Amino acid sequence: MPNDIHHGQIRADVRAGTPADAVALAGLRWRRLTEEDGYPGNDHDDFVELFATWVTEHLSTHRPFVAEVDGDVVGMAWLMVADRVPAPTRRHRRTGDVQAVYVVPELRNSGIGAALLTVMLAEARELGLEHVTVHSSERAVRLYQRAGFQHGPTWLSWQPE
Repeated sequence: MPNDIHHGQIRADVRAGTPADAVALAGLRWRRLTEEDGYPGNDHDDFVELFATWVTEHLSTHRPFVAEVDGDVVGMAWLMVADRVPAPTRRHRRTGDVQAVYVVPELRNSGIGAALLTVMLAEARELGLEHVTVHSSERAVRLYQRAGFQHGPTWLSWQPE
């Protein structure tokens, strides 16, 4: 299911992630949290260890996808897969949720995010998911719309106070 994209001089390989990518995925997650959310932590090594272990332990429910340029992981996206309550007409039901999509800032707007979504949604189709949701940042809404996501009038959310 790999997907190659070419944009100008950038050539990215997009594929399903493996346990071998866990440390690189942890590094991207750390980078996003520190650069975009302003996390001031000094616990990088502990976080990388925890996250790499989490990746391996959650592969059945949280499927990573990675984008590589020249062998370096520069983007990631996650498809969380969950079982739904069975119905008489469809006894095995599953849904998905897009989580933690990140492309390094210097390569944004190069098609890498779109390629990650393309590969991820191909996996969602292969898995027979009923639907896939995403909670998007304002900046990325158009990316998801171009990939076929739509606002739904019956989708509601609840957050604790």
